Amino acid sequence: MSDSIVIIPTYNEKENIEAIIKAVFNLPQLFDVLIIDDGSPDGTADIVKGLQVQNPERLFMVQRSGKLGLGTAYIMGFKWALERDYQYIFEMDADFSHPPKDLLNLYEACKSGRADVAVGSRYVNNLVSVVNWPVGRILMSFFASKYVQFVTGLKVKDTTAGFVCYRRKVLETFDLDAVKFKGYAFQIEMKFTAFKYEFKIEEVPIIFVNRELGVSKMSGGIFSEALFGVIRLKINSLFKS
Repeated sequence: MSDSIVIIPTYNEKENIEAIIKAVFNLPQLFDVLIIDDGSPDGTADIVKGLQVQNPERLFMVQRSGKLGLGTAYIMGFKWALERDYQYIFEMDADFSHPPKDLLNLYEACKSGRADVAVGSRYVNNLVSVVNWPVGRILMSFFASKYVQFVTGLKVKDTTAGFVCYRRKVLETFDLDAVKFKGYAFQIEMKFTAFKYEFKIEEVPIIFVNRELGVSKMSGGIFSEALFGVIRLKINSLFKS
């Protein structure tokens, strides 16, 4: 068994799922993969089951009954990983927006001890490293992160990034059942919690590539949760030691 597990939530990712799993398995570093599938009606889980026959010791899956939210998928994955002996626990999308090869850089940042949380960042070094996004979406994402930094004091430029490596001790420290947000605000909450616990957070530059296959799961409700959720995070933190 590897010391690292890559958690990939899925909903209708049949176009990408086999390729992304094989891309992770073909890396020179050994990574196991855990799929959290939210009842994909397109047969995503069946594809994973076929691949499990070939990789029974490295590929795992938890199937849920329906779309229960990105945050709850990762919380379930974190708990699954902590019940086993994984030391480095990753978040990654299924659609190749997060380059699999950059798992190596996130791993190295945590393995070396430089970071407790390594974030694959689109906005590090004053650059915007995004390919195939409309300008409006780039600006919305960039200034949303600026807004989060302003409200919370978080020293992370890409606050909504979903390509992350956690050292085991970070997730063991968190009360995972107390995580409030289900959508993309979940990513902000996790980073803010790590920041409040004074864990070392390092941003590792990546080039984010918009998905070519499948349909984005972004919605207005998800954006609203992030917009107003950060204010609640900040206010709540003022009453906690």
